[in-house]
Amino acid sequence: MKVDVPLLDKVRHWLSTRDFLPGGTVVAVSGGPDSVALLRALLALGVGPLVVAHLNHQLRGAESDGDEQFVRDRCAGLTLRCERLDVAAQARVEGANLEAVARRLRYRWLVGIAQETGSRWIATGHNAGDQAETVLHRLLRGSGLQGLRGIAPQREAAPGITIVRPLLEVPRSEVIAYLESEAQTYRQDSSNADRRFMRNRIRHELLPLLEEHYNPAVARILCRLATQAEEICRETEGRIAVLLAEVERPRAGPLLIFDRERLACAARHQVRGLFRHVWHREGWPMGEMSFAHWDRLAGLTHGEDRGIDLPGGVRATRQERVVQLSRA
Repeated sequence: MKVDVPLLDKVRHWLSTRDFLPGGTVVAVSGGPDSVALLRALLALGVGPLVVAHLNHQLRGAESDGDEQFVRDRCAGLTLRCERLDVAAQARVEGANLEAVARRLRYRWLVGIAQETGSRWIATGHNAGDQAETVLHRLLRGSGLQGLRGIAPQREAAPGITIVRPLLEVPRSEVIAYLESEAQTYRQDSSNADRRFMRNRIRHELLPLLEEHYNPAVARILCRLATQAEEICRETEGRIAVLLAEVERPRAGPLLIFDRERLACAARHQVRGLFRHVWHREGWPMGEMSFAHWDRLAGLTHGEDRGIDLPGGVRATRQERVVQLSRA
């Protein structure tokens, strides 16, 4: 007889409080505990149709191949998509961060599978521990309120396709408890123990230290902070959309033009948010943009600069009545 455990209850509740309508779900399964638990929970709750997707990044040699074989063996009888990509080679070609390239290629691949199979959802196994680590990591790197949103519970990946994270409020301990209750094996990624990476030091050193010596509920508090930041940012984004419609003028070729006088009347944090939205919309690189860069852009509307050269070849200039943006 199966024992009902908190994870299953939380996923059931997550599904009941969202518009999780039929349309098919692509489940990203690495072979690790989180994604395996997510797949088992969705199967147990009768969610379907499901497409299991495993991408071999070829970053850990035989271990990566072992992960792929594990998923193939455990998902026999299910609809399965597996593929191999040389992520390290692609990162070298682009001269880009390996983790960022891996993430971009992975989600692009998952979206392609969703489009191919007519699936509406892409489900990933991020849990509450991942959320706490993300918020703390971003805080230590100097992130603002946007970064403190952490991992989004759901977001649109493409028209008609939404990424969802049903385990985001489930602690890692409950993931393991659920797998043990099901006698379900899983794979361990050895790179998660490499403490040369800041993310791993946060997981294995900093968070345990904070839990033991400062507050045993610190992970839950960080997750709650992410939820609150998400709520505030969503409300702000609505106001920013209205402001952008008011201040943006017709393009002059590649030149973006904004009404400086109207921007100068807006709250400074809204102006920063407006430019972040523009960067995202235009597909301009945001990785090297710091709070100081966004704030200088806001200051430009108040006459604090005449021109700013920004990462990614973006140039911002202030004219008498307008602010102009262009990218080389």
